Amino acid sequence: MSDKNPLLELPGAVEADAPDSGVAAHFGQPVAEQRRLLDGSAVVDLSHHDVLTISGQDRLSWLNDITSQDFAALEPHSWTTGMILGPKGRIEYGFGAYEDGERVWMHTENGPDLLAFLNSMVFINRVDPTLVTEDWAVIGTARATDGDPEDESQAELSQHLIPRSELAGVQPSGLWAWEALRIAAGVPRIGLDTDEKTIPNEIGLPGVALDKGCYPGQETVLKVYNLGRPPRRLVRLNLDGSVDRLPERGAAIHNGEKSVGWVGTSARHHELGPIALGLIKRNTDTDAELLADGIAASQDIVVDPDVGLHVRPVLE
Repeated sequence: MSDKNPLLELPGAVEADAPDSGVAAHFGQPVAEQRRLLDGSAVVDLSHHDVLTISGQDRLSWLNDITSQDFAALEPHSWTTGMILGPKGRIEYGFGAYEDGERVWMHTENGPDLLAFLNSMVFINRVDPTLVTEDWAVIGTARATDGDPEDESQAELSQHLIPRSELAGVQPSGLWAWEALRIAAGVPRIGLDTDEKTIPNEIGLPGVALDKGCYPGQETVLKVYNLGRPPRRLVRLNLDGSVDRLPERGAAIHNGEKSVGWVGTSARHHELGPIALGLIKRNTDTDAELLADGIAASQDIVVDPDVGLHVRPVLE
């Protein structure tokens, strides 16, 4: 990967803080950048994410055996999402994937670790996982869905791959714009809106094929799915806009005096105001007024606490 992102040289570019260093948080107009992203006149630079390829004739059957997604049924030129789970169903890696007919392309936020895991799972399989972040970059796009045109929380988010050499030619919005639309849509970031105990059921089963063959962690996922009772549930928090700060990631969420969860990512949405994602105990009253890092917050349901068939945000 080049030492300097060319988009950080554009006028007004302000680099994002870790873990998003290396891309622009904004270009001086965060609110306008959200609107440009939503109307399709700009894309977001996600080139700090990693890109891998998996070639070899066993790639789809191999991925089908070790991930939560049904790669055996994946058609050429198709996007999907998936996760790799531990034996107890806890999320270890999340990724997007594209099958081009000759190889699978994957994008993720922790490519070197994922690559090491994939290599550890190669036995007699005819597969070749390779990290190609140096040559390929991830960008994000958004569009309003066909629902209520006034409800911009329903934006559909997609991720795409381009040669890194073409990155300088895109029209960018900053990462803050993307994060605001993503949080509004209830789409979690693995590793930021999840912790080491999170199971897919708690965040809406993104990237999980419920009718595929066995894979690590499947027993937990299906048991909780059929019972409809995940220990925790993902929630969107609508924060008190009179408070001039956002909650810290990992800060406690309280229902009265009782701690019921923790805050994930947060942002300022151009229509909804300050919002965040949080993981809270499943049995927390859906009408309860909460405190997120001391900031008053109401809930919007992402994962229904009472139904086995959960909401499933899709991020390509």
